[in-house]
Amino acid sequence: MSAESPPAIAVTLKLATSLDGKIALADGHSKWITGPQSRAAAHRLRAAHDVVLTGIGTVLADNPALTARDAHGLTQRQPTRAVLDSDLRTPPSAALLTGEGGPVVILTTASSRDPAWEALSEAGARLHGCAKDADGRPLWSDVMRALSDQGAASVMIEAGGRVAASALTAGLVDRLEWFRAPIILGAEGLDVFAALGLEALMDAPIFVREDVRVCGADLHERYRRSE
Repeated sequence: MSAESPPAIAVTLKLATSLDGKIALADGHSKWITGPQSRAAAHRLRAAHDVVLTGIGTVLADNPALTARDAHGLTQRQPTRAVLDSDLRTPPSAALLTGEGGPVVILTTASSRDPAWEALSEAGARLHGCAKDADGRPLWSDVMRALSDQGAASVMIEAGGRVAASALTAGLVDRLEWFRAPIILGAEGLDVFAALGLEALMDAPIFVREDVRVCGADLHERYRRSE
């Protein structure tokens, strides 16, 4: 069952881009845009959040573990890993499910009668059925409720442009952690945000810059949502 608005969970959107706001080349190659210091800082951010959330596109393209690691391996505190996966395309052999790390939650619009549901459950995932939004994807209010029901008070989104744009337009994002590398990928690169559907400049999400710091060769910019 869904509600009008999601539970109060602090949501951070973590971004790693080129100077011109690209997350990958046209063929999807993105390893690595930012440098080792930025990646280390991103792992610290993961450990500071209850949940790290991504989309099925990222899982299929990059096969990430989404764990928090330092020079010695896994950190003591591991976030829950969550995947938005409407049609249960997450492979049971995905790194999320075959390696070490926190629990894995899959948020889907598929039926529990789908054979993939049982296969992913047997692989160790916790599955939650969600209502569909207008695009047939998991409704954000249901997603946030499922994570809140598991005790999450903070979520960091690490995903592609579609999920990032969807979270923004839903008004969920409280903070941006933006790592920007000193390279330019050009118009053929993949944009950090998909279309936001804006019809007027006044409708654009506004954030207030709180800090900019050098992170190796990169910049780490921190923003909070404007009140």
